[in-house]
Amino acid sequence: MKTVIYLRRNRKLIVKPGQHVLPTKYIATAMKNVEYLGFTFSKELMEMVKTMSIEEFAALYRQLVTDLKSLVGANVSFNPMYPNFPEQVMMASEAELYMNAVLHYITLELPEHAVLERLPLLDQDNLQIIDLGSAEDFDQTIRNLIQAKGSISETDKEDIEWVIATYEDLDTVLPNEIPLKENVGFVVSRLLKYEKANLKLIGKYMKTATDVLRLAVALSDGDISLATNTKFRKFKRVERRLLLELLEQCGNLVEDMLRHKHRWIRLGEILHPAEYKNRFFNCREAFDVLRNHRPYETFGGKVEQALRHKNSFLAAELLKNRAGEFARRLDHLLRINKDSSQVVVMFGEAAKHVSTPVLLQVMAHFNHRNEKHELRTFFPKGNLAKAVAIKNTLPDIEAKACEGIVQICRSTLINRFSELPSLGDVYIDERLRHYLMPFSQRSASKALRTIVRGSKLEMPEGDTIRFFLWWKEGTVNGKHTGRADIDLSAVMYDEHWQYVEHISYTNLRSVKYRAAHSGDITSAPHGACEFIDIDIPSVVNYGGRYIVASLHSFTGQAYCNLPECFAGWMMRKRPNSGETFEPSSVVDKIDMAADTQIAIPVILDLAERTIIWTDLALKSHPNYYNNVEGNQRGMVLMGKAMTSLTKPNLYELFMLHAAARGRLVESADMAQTVFSLHKGITPFDISRIMSEFIA
Repeated sequence: MKTVIYLRRNRKLIVKPGQHVLPTKYIATAMKNVEYLGFTFSKELMEMVKTMSIEEFAALYRQLVTDLKSLVGANVSFNPMYPNFPEQVMMASEAELYMNAVLHYITLELPEHAVLERLPLLDQDNLQIIDLGSAEDFDQTIRNLIQAKGSISETDKEDIEWVIATYEDLDTVLPNEIPLKENVGFVVSRLLKYEKANLKLIGKYMKTATDVLRLAVALSDGDISLATNTKFRKFKRVERRLLLELLEQCGNLVEDMLRHKHRWIRLGEILHPAEYKNRFFNCREAFDVLRNHRPYETFGGKVEQALRHKNSFLAAELLKNRAGEFARRLDHLLRINKDSSQVVVMFGEAAKHVSTPVLLQVMAHFNHRNEKHELRTFFPKGNLAKAVAIKNTLPDIEAKACEGIVQICRSTLINRFSELPSLGDVYIDERLRHYLMPFSQRSASKALRTIVRGSKLEMPEGDTIRFFLWWKEGTVNGKHTGRADIDLSAVMYDEHWQYVEHISYTNLRSVKYRAAHSGDITSAPHGACEFIDIDIPSVVNYGGRYIVASLHSFTGQAYCNLPECFAGWMMRKRPNSGETFEPSSVVDKIDMAADTQIAIPVILDLAERTIIWTDLALKSHPNYYNNVEGNQRGMVLMGKAMTSLTKPNLYELFMLHAAARGRLVESADMAQTVFSLHKGITPFDISRIMSEFIA
């Protein structure tokens, strides 16, 4: 399992030096085979495997191929309805396509077609390099995840849990401090689950009542972000006593507990603090205030009262002692006060106490504050990957105030980063402007590459983009899914987001340009697949610009209730060459496991030749079948929101670090520290960025 995690996260293998001389033919054969999957070995890895015995290398190779196939989706069989796709669909008559579809809907059998011989795939795609790793580097990767400054994904949590469950000594992965409160709740719950915790170890992580609440939620397998309610399980007496002991040591109990009053009342009914007459006095008093609705003036109440009376000076004076909250309310404070200079000065005094992620977001917000965007886009807390877009009706704020806030954030961050170790000569790739900072990954799906939602990736060379989908029905948690029909669709829009055409099971090919669907398969007892090919120049020439790729669960199952479901895309120069699914041409693959029936994995901007990573979920329209036609409004709204998104990017982050602790140089060859797409620190090193650079 360690090999699987390390390969997926870092594209590295741990190979111990041996005393053998492996024949060259074994290495050459292995590398040729992994090239078919889109990978190759680094020089360092090749040198190390040369010291292995034939038996050791064979075991390594078998596991490696298994893991790589799973990464790109080559671990399953792809048998589309039309095996000679796309030419077969483009050349068939309307009557043939119609009759084949009807027969499949009635019998669930696929039409029989002879598989024609195809030219071999001649495209040479860039191979991903598998490098030599180490146990120390793997441990640091997990440590970076635990001490990340932003929320982490379910996949990240699974990796952390495996390490906690497996390691006897956790000193190499457990930091002295866990900055993000959600991670505190998760990590401590897993330490308790595997009986590797004591009060002294976990007590240093638990500092507030909300920390204890998150721990109780985590122990109940609930939503640690607290975005949704959790049904608390019944705790053992030893667990109840531990939770109360942790709660008793926290300061400012009542005010913190009032933030989640009803959750605490429900939890109190399970913890029974009154049972301990001579212990937990502070806990009993706090629960008494909550249960009996005793009056208690809170800090938040004072701030809200000041804001209701539009007294921004009083509100700012109060918020100076809560710097993070001050930063989050800054826009509101500036909007209700014509003279903003006092608020700016007071924020300047408090800024050094604001966390780095919040400062970065505040700086980006006020840097673009008065730009006239049609929509404001938010990503709500929670485990579901969704976005909320509303009309932008915010009034302008004085430009001088915005500039002042940006400068305060910038100087504060540079001063903070200057205390970190020197980076020496630094090269920063301009293309990092298109990759967003990773503040929140809690709802990110498991993917071939970990990418921040809203980032824009360059398309590889080629004129045809091929989307793919694979799913399977079966038994999940002891319950059979029933027949599962997942549909792959692509909707085309012009530059103004006006509908042009769609390709889906209702329209297998375009009459306007070169685009085709491989055929609608409506059941998948042994797995099923669908493909869509889109010829980019023909769409652009017709006036199309955006393509929204979407998945729809026609039979109503949520993706999390399927044994397996994944999608992705390939770039092809010659669509009719090679196999329909060629592993080496897979650019990205994303596992669909969210509790939703509609997903938008990516949006294409054909004019800019970019892929916008969305990884979003939509709710189905209650008055329509769950297909592309019934969800047009939602897709247009999400499309506009994601293509106009303005968020802090990695170029800005790394430039701040360079200004604070490095010297910019013009090329990567001249640099000691490189930030780029494929060399040095890349946008895909998310755990490292969250831990070391958003610091």
